[in-house]
Amino acid sequence: MATMTATNVRDVGPKDIQTFNNNAPTRIDLGNIADVPYYVEKRYVRAVDNGDEFQYEEVPVEEFYDDDKEDTLDALIRNVKDQQRESQVVTTSASATVPRGSLTTQPEAVDDFVRNFLVRMGMKKTMQQFQIEWHNLSSAGRIKTNECGYLPDVVKHNEELSEKMRLLESEVDRYRKSAEKAREEFVKMKKERDYHRQHHNRIAQEKNNLVTFVKRLKSHLSTFEPQLDELKSKYDGAMREKMVYKLEKEKLQNELNALKLGSSTTLQNSTEGESGPTQIKLRELRLKEDKKKQAMINEQRRLTDSTHESNPHDSDFPIDTGNNPYLNRFAEDAFHRSTLTLAKEIEAHDGPISCAAIHPRKHVAVTVSDDRSWKMWAIPEGDMIMKGEGHSDWVSGIDFHPSGNKMATCSGDTTIKIWDFSQKKCVHTFTNHLLPVWSVNFHSCGDFIASASQDKTVRLWDLNSLRCRTVMRGHQDSVHSAELLMFSNIILSSSVDKTLMLWDARTGLAEHTFAGHVNPCNQATFNLRGDTVASCDSKGIVKLWDVRTVKSIVTLDFGPYSANSVSFHPTGQLLTAASSDRTIKLYNIASEQLIPLSSHHDEVQYVKFDLKGQYMISTGRDRTLRVWS
Repeated sequence: MATMTATNVRDVGPKDIQTFNNNAPTRIDLGNIADVPYYVEKRYVRAVDNGDEFQYEEVPVEEFYDDDKEDTLDALIRNVKDQQRESQVVTTSASATVPRGSLTTQPEAVDDFVRNFLVRMGMKKTMQQFQIEWHNLSSAGRIKTNECGYLPDVVKHNEELSEKMRLLESEVDRYRKSAEKAREEFVKMKKERDYHRQHHNRIAQEKNNLVTFVKRLKSHLSTFEPQLDELKSKYDGAMREKMVYKLEKEKLQNELNALKLGSSTTLQNSTEGESGPTQIKLRELRLKEDKKKQAMINEQRRLTDSTHESNPHDSDFPIDTGNNPYLNRFAEDAFHRSTLTLAKEIEAHDGPISCAAIHPRKHVAVTVSDDRSWKMWAIPEGDMIMKGEGHSDWVSGIDFHPSGNKMATCSGDTTIKIWDFSQKKCVHTFTNHLLPVWSVNFHSCGDFIASASQDKTVRLWDLNSLRCRTVMRGHQDSVHSAELLMFSNIILSSSVDKTLMLWDARTGLAEHTFAGHVNPCNQATFNLRGDTVASCDSKGIVKLWDVRTVKSIVTLDFGPYSANSVSFHPTGQLLTAASSDRTIKLYNIASEQLIPLSSHHDEVQYVKFDLKGQYMISTGRDRTLRVWS
């Protein structure tokens, strides 16, 4: 067996070369001493083969796997630990009995350290000079190679520490980069957490709003339960009476048929006059039917009277004569105009102005805005007279009482407020609507208000009993406008379902439906005579309708921008429309001439003529009120 022992590594000098090769003497040129190769000396020592010095222990072979049992992870771990334990026992026993050789490490010499350092740094000239001087001194005997000493262990230890320090610095840099990356991930996750938290808060707010809305719906539904029960009982009674009347009718029909058959027989065999028994029986039957009809009419009147007596403060509906007593006076006093010019521009509100109204007797206008307030202005001076606040959301509609001493406003907060100028405050608030209210309009008698809401209903409110008298349901989508015809009981409504409807305010039933628009309708209005209706939709289409025939007579295309409002001149010859293209369309119905008026800087929301036709007002999203004359 061959083994290798460690020896010192040193440079081979001339004496070593001569000793190594005695038979081949070599001459060394000291000038080229740097080119002399150096070798690491290797020696092979044959070990003494003595079998008595070593004791071999046989390791028994065990069956670690049992074919009958299924291997599990715990069993495998247990087997590995047993094997490690047995190997440690064998190693301990062997080390106790078998002698082992020792390995001695000789420290590195100082001159070898210097040479290795110069070679590592690439200092060839210094290495050559060092070799020359070292050889000269050693040849002269001034330096003994065996006594020059060895390199201290602390130098080697310092080198190892330096190497460790470099490794640790690289690890620190790597950990620093990982920490920076983790910090970026943490910031990112924190932002995502804030985003999800805000989203959660928004969802929670929406949920709370929905819960509040559901509670309001339930409370509103509970107010209708007594009425529904009453209507159900009336319906059941009417159905029972209907069945009774049907049975009596069949009975009377059979008797009538029998009498007819008997009368035909008696007429052939009797010579009596017209007052025979058949005629007498028929007369009795007719009287009996007349009495039953009169009883039904009396019952209906009784039910109607009981309904009216449920609230003694309810106002009576005016008699519908079909005549407007002010029509001739308005037509005679109205100013006949062919065009309009801008007379005054008023910076009215801090938000878009959605609607306006003109005082019936004075040169005064009131505007309402998304800033939740209304303001009263002198026309045409533009001085603010009064201001009011009270709604909790944008204000969408306004109208004056016919006497001019009251005013009604509606808002996105689902309420309608009545303002009394003499008391300088809001005197009542109607809250029956479920969704935002878009429009309000006073009846010419001053006792009723019609309102249009996003909850698909038109409601009639009584100012004397301060309650909702009629709820008109028929539209399939949000109702944008409701207007009462002067001195009548007719209500005109326009809706997003692309239809207009005429309602009877006394019964709450729809009398006529105008169908022809292909886009949602924004507003509809009567002319002063009440025989023509103008409507506009979201694509700029304006239609004129004949109320008597319920048909469209003129279709005007002011698109493609939305037409938001329409208004008739008192003479009925001019029609104006507010458009989202920042212009007002002035149309002469007789001459079919269109004149666009440009002044607003944003969408025009509302236009209205005064009752005498002296001027027109317009409002828009540019927050201004403009007066045209």
